[in-house]
Amino acid sequence: MLAKRIIPCLDVKDGRTVKGVNFVDLRDAGDPVELAWNYSQQGADELVFLDITATHERRKTMVELVKAVARQINIPFTIGGGINEIADADALLNAGADKISINSAAVRNPELIDELAKAFGVQFVIVAVDTRHISNQNIVHLNGGRIATEKETLTWILEAENRGAGEILLTSMDHDGTKAGFDNSLLKVVNDAVNIPVIASGGAGNMQHFVDVFEHTNVDAALAASVFHYGEILIPDLKAELKKHSINVR
Repeated sequence: MLAKRIIPCLDVKDGRTVKGVNFVDLRDAGDPVELAWNYSQQGADELVFLDITATHERRKTMVELVKAVARQINIPFTIGGGINEIADADALLNAGADKISINSAAVRNPELIDELAKAFGVQFVIVAVDTRHISNQNIVHLNGGRIATEKETLTWILEAENRGAGEILLTSMDHDGTKAGFDNSLLKVVNDAVNIPVIASGGAGNMQHFVDVFEHTNVDAALAASVFHYGEILIPDLKAELKKHSINVR
Protein backbone atom coordinates (compact mmCIF):
# COMPACT_ATOMS: atom_id res chain seq x y z
CA MET A 1 0.00 0.00 0.00
CA LEU A 2 1.35 3.42 -0.97
CA ALA A 3 2.30 5.70 1.91
CA LYS A 4 -0.11 8.54 2.56
CA ARG A 5 1.33 11.99 1.88
CA ILE A 6 1.24 15.10 4.05
CA ILE A 7 1.36 18.29 1.97
CA PRO A 8 1.64 21.84 3.31
CA CYS A 9 0.05 24.35 0.95
CA LEU A 10 1.42 27.86 0.54
CA ASP A 11 -0.96 30.41 -0.96
CA VAL A 12 1.27 33.12 -2.40
CA LYS A 13 0.23 36.74 -3.00
CA ASP A 14 2.74 39.43 -3.97
CA GLY A 15 5.63 37.14 -2.99
CA ARG A 16 4.32 36.40 0.52
CA THR A 17 2.48 33.41 1.97
CA VAL A 18 -1.08 34.30 3.03
CA LYS A 19 -3.99 32.43 4.61
CA GLY A 20 -7.69 33.19 4.85
CA VAL A 21 -10.99 31.65 5.93
CA ASN A 22 -13.43 30.44 3.24
CA PHE A 23 -11.08 32.05 0.70
CA VAL A 24 -11.33 35.60 2.19
CA ASP A 25 -9.81 37.74 5.00
CA LEU A 26 -6.21 37.01 4.02
CA ARG A 27 -3.41 37.49 6.54
CA ASP A 28 0.35 37.18 6.19
CA ALA A 29 1.92 33.82 7.04
CA GLY A 30 5.56 34.35 6.13
CA ASP A 31 8.20 34.05 3.45
CA PRO A 32 7.39 31.14 1.10
CA VAL A 33 11.03 30.10 0.57
CA GLU A 34 11.73 30.01 4.32
CA LEU A 35 8.52 28.07 4.96
CA ALA A 36 9.38 25.62 2.18
CA TRP A 37 12.79 24.93 3.69
CA ASN A 38 11.27 24.51 7.14
CA TYR A 39 8.67 22.02 5.88
CA SER A 40 11.26 19.98 3.99
CA GLN A 41 13.27 19.75 7.23
CA GLN A 42 10.17 18.69 9.18
CA GLY A 43 9.48 15.80 6.82
CA ALA A 44 6.72 17.08 4.55
CA ASP A 45 6.27 14.72 1.61
CA GLU A 46 5.50 17.41 -0.93
CA LEU A 47 4.60 21.10 -1.12
CA VAL A 48 2.02 23.00 -3.13
CA PHE A 49 2.41 26.69 -4.01
CA LEU A 50 -0.64 28.49 -5.36
CA ASP A 51 -0.32 31.99 -6.77
CA ILE A 52 -3.80 33.08 -5.72
CA THR A 53 -3.80 36.35 -7.67
CA ALA A 54 -1.82 35.22 -10.67
CA THR A 55 -1.71 37.46 -13.70
CA HIS A 56 0.32 37.10 -16.84
CA GLU A 57 2.61 39.99 -15.91
CA ARG A 58 3.59 38.30 -12.66
CA ARG A 59 4.59 35.01 -14.27
CA LYS A 60 8.25 36.09 -13.99
CA THR A 61 7.79 36.55 -10.24
CA MET A 62 6.60 32.97 -9.89
CA VAL A 63 9.44 31.62 -12.04
CA GLU A 64 11.91 33.35 -9.71
CA LEU A 65 10.09 31.92 -6.68
CA VAL A 66 10.25 28.41 -8.18
CA LYS A 67 13.99 28.76 -8.76
CA ALA A 68 14.52 29.96 -5.20
CA VAL A 69 12.45 27.10 -3.73
CA ALA A 70 14.16 24.49 -5.93
CA ARG A 71 17.54 25.63 -4.60
CA GLN A 72 16.39 25.16 -0.99
CA ILE A 73 14.48 21.87 -0.91
CA ASN A 74 14.78 18.31 -2.15
CA ILE A 75 11.14 17.20 -1.95
CA PRO A 76 8.67 17.42 -4.86
CA PHE A 77 6.66 20.60 -5.19
CA THR A 78 3.74 21.72 -7.30
CA ILE A 79 3.08 25.23 -8.57
CA GLY A 80 -0.32 26.56 -9.59
CA GLY A 81 -2.06 29.79 -10.48
CA GLY A 82 -2.26 31.61 -13.79
CA ILE A 83 -1.20 28.64 -15.94
CA ASN A 84 -3.19 29.10 -19.14
CA GLU A 85 -1.02 27.53 -21.82
CA ILE A 86 1.86 25.15 -22.49
CA ALA A 87 4.43 27.97 -22.31
CA ASP A 88 3.39 28.89 -18.74
CA ALA A 89 3.80 25.30 -17.57
CA ASP A 90 7.04 24.86 -19.48
CA ALA A 91 8.59 27.93 -17.79
CA LEU A 92 7.68 26.68 -14.30
CA LEU A 93 8.78 23.08 -14.86
CA ASN A 94 12.07 24.31 -16.36
CA ALA A 95 12.59 26.53 -13.32
CA GLY A 96 12.44 23.46 -11.07
CA ALA A 97 8.80 22.70 -10.24
CA ASP A 98 7.95 18.98 -10.21
CA LYS A 99 4.28 19.33 -11.12
CA ILE A 100 1.87 22.04 -12.20
CA SER A 101 -1.66 22.61 -10.96
CA ILE A 102 -4.43 24.04 -13.13
CA ASN A 103 -7.88 25.07 -11.99
CA SER A 104 -9.92 27.86 -13.61
CA ALA A 105 -8.06 27.62 -16.93
CA ALA A 106 -8.92 23.92 -17.18
CA VAL A 107 -12.62 24.52 -16.61
CA ARG A 108 -12.70 27.29 -19.21
CA ASN A 109 -10.63 25.26 -21.68
CA PRO A 110 -10.78 21.54 -20.83
CA GLU A 111 -8.52 20.71 -23.80
CA LEU A 112 -5.69 22.32 -21.82
CA ILE A 113 -5.58 19.18 -19.67
CA ASP A 114 -5.11 17.00 -22.76
CA GLU A 115 -2.42 19.34 -24.11
CA LEU A 116 -0.43 19.45 -20.86
CA ALA A 117 -0.67 15.68 -20.30
CA LYS A 118 0.52 15.07 -23.85
CA ALA A 119 3.35 17.62 -23.62
CA PHE A 120 4.73 16.74 -20.17
CA GLY A 121 3.14 13.45 -19.08
CA VAL A 122 0.12 12.69 -16.92
CA GLN A 123 2.22 12.60 -13.75
CA PHE A 124 3.03 16.32 -14.07
CA VAL A 125 -0.57 17.53 -14.27
CA ILE A 126 -2.69 18.15 -11.17
CA VAL A 127 -6.22 19.45 -11.67
CA ALA A 128 -7.31 21.51 -8.68
CA VAL A 129 -11.05 21.72 -8.03
CA ASP A 130 -12.65 24.27 -5.70
CA THR A 131 -16.13 23.13 -4.79
CA ARG A 132 -19.04 24.48 -2.77
CA HIS A 133 -22.31 22.80 -1.77
CA ILE A 134 -25.26 24.66 -3.35
CA SER A 135 -28.88 23.41 -3.50
CA ASN A 136 -27.98 19.78 -2.76
CA GLN A 137 -25.20 19.75 -5.35
CA ASN A 138 -21.46 20.19 -5.23
CA ILE A 139 -20.62 22.93 -7.72
CA VAL A 140 -17.21 23.82 -9.18
CA HIS A 141 -16.06 27.40 -8.56
CA LEU A 142 -13.45 29.49 -10.38
CA ASN A 143 -11.10 32.42 -9.73
CA GLY A 144 -10.18 31.53 -6.17
CA GLY A 145 -13.77 30.55 -5.42
CA ARG A 146 -15.31 33.81 -6.61
CA ILE A 147 -17.33 32.50 -9.57
CA ALA A 148 -19.80 29.59 -9.51
CA THR A 149 -19.97 27.47 -12.67
CA GLU A 150 -22.68 25.13 -13.91
CA LYS A 151 -20.40 22.12 -13.53
CA GLU A 152 -21.21 19.43 -10.97
CA THR A 153 -18.03 18.53 -9.12
CA LEU A 154 -17.83 14.76 -9.62
CA THR A 155 -18.82 15.03 -13.29
CA TRP A 156 -16.01 17.53 -13.88
CA ILE A 157 -13.46 15.45 -11.96
CA LEU A 158 -14.26 12.37 -14.05
CA GLU A 159 -13.85 14.41 -17.23
CA ALA A 160 -10.52 15.77 -15.96
CA GLU A 161 -9.32 12.23 -15.26
CA ASN A 162 -10.36 11.09 -18.74
CA ARG A 163 -8.48 14.01 -20.30
CA GLY A 164 -5.20 13.17 -18.56
CA ALA A 165 -5.17 14.64 -15.06
CA GLY A 166 -2.62 12.75 -12.98
CA GLU A 167 -4.03 13.83 -9.62
CA ILE A 168 -7.02 15.74 -8.25
CA LEU A 169 -6.56 18.41 -5.58
CA LEU A 170 -10.06 18.77 -4.14
CA THR A 171 -10.76 21.78 -1.91
CA SER A 172 -14.06 22.09 -0.08
CA MET A 173 -14.70 25.83 0.12
CA ASP A 174 -17.34 25.21 2.80
CA HIS A 175 -14.66 23.66 5.02
CA ASP A 176 -11.65 25.79 3.97
CA GLY A 177 -10.05 27.62 6.89
CA THR A 178 -12.78 26.55 9.34
CA LYS A 179 -10.57 23.96 11.10
CA ALA A 180 -13.69 21.82 11.52
CA GLY A 181 -12.39 18.82 9.56
CA PHE A 182 -12.24 17.73 5.93
CA ASP A 183 -15.36 17.14 3.82
CA ASN A 184 -15.06 13.38 4.20
CA SER A 185 -18.40 12.47 2.63
CA LEU A 186 -17.56 14.26 -0.64
CA LEU A 187 -13.96 13.06 -0.60
CA LYS A 188 -15.05 9.43 -0.23
CA VAL A 189 -17.47 9.70 -3.15
CA VAL A 190 -14.78 11.22 -5.37
CA ASN A 191 -11.98 8.89 -4.28
CA ASP A 192 -14.17 5.83 -4.86
CA ALA A 193 -15.06 7.07 -8.35
CA VAL A 194 -11.60 7.81 -9.78
CA ASN A 195 -8.46 5.77 -10.45
CA ILE A 196 -5.96 8.58 -9.85
CA PRO A 197 -4.69 9.99 -6.54
CA VAL A 198 -6.92 12.45 -4.68
CA ILE A 199 -5.48 15.15 -2.39
CA ALA A 200 -7.89 16.30 0.34
CA SER A 201 -7.91 20.03 1.05
CA GLY A 202 -9.95 22.33 3.23
CA GLY A 203 -10.78 22.08 6.91
CA ALA A 204 -7.81 20.58 8.78
CA GLY A 205 -7.79 21.83 12.38
CA ASN A 206 -6.15 19.08 14.42
CA MET A 207 -4.36 15.77 14.03
CA GLN A 208 -7.55 13.74 14.41
CA HIS A 209 -8.88 15.34 11.23
CA PHE A 210 -5.98 13.81 9.29
CA VAL A 211 -6.62 10.43 10.90
CA ASP A 212 -10.30 10.69 9.97
CA VAL A 213 -9.75 11.68 6.35
CA PHE A 214 -7.40 8.76 5.71
CA GLU A 215 -9.51 6.21 7.60
CA HIS A 216 -12.89 7.30 6.20
CA THR A 217 -12.04 8.20 2.61
CA ASN A 218 -8.72 6.44 1.79
CA VAL A 219 -7.48 9.49 -0.15
CA ASP A 220 -3.82 9.47 -1.10
CA ALA A 221 -2.80 12.75 0.50
CA ALA A 222 -4.01 15.45 2.87
CA LEU A 223 -3.14 19.09 2.38
CA ALA A 224 -3.32 21.91 4.91
CA ALA A 225 -2.05 25.44 5.37
CA SER A 226 -2.67 27.47 8.52
CA VAL A 227 -2.24 24.61 11.03
CA PHE A 228 1.26 24.15 9.64
CA HIS A 229 2.11 27.82 8.98
CA TYR A 230 1.29 28.90 12.53
CA GLY A 231 2.89 25.88 14.20
CA GLU A 232 -0.36 24.39 15.52
CA ILE A 233 0.61 20.99 14.09
CA LEU A 234 4.20 19.87 13.55
CA ILE A 235 4.64 17.34 10.76
CA PRO A 236 6.77 14.85 12.79
CA ASP A 237 4.06 14.81 15.50
CA LEU A 238 1.35 14.33 12.89
CA LYS A 239 3.16 11.41 11.26
CA ALA A 240 3.71 9.79 14.65
CA GLU A 241 -0.02 10.12 15.38
CA LEU A 242 -0.97 8.61 12.02
CA LYS A 243 1.38 5.68 12.61
CA LYS A 244 -0.35 5.04 15.95
CA HIS A 245 -3.54 4.53 13.95
CA SER A 246 -1.76 2.10 11.58
CA ILE A 247 -1.88 4.63 8.73
CA ASN A 248 1.12 4.11 6.45
CA VAL A 249 3.19 7.30 6.15
CA ARG A 250 6.78 7.90 5.07
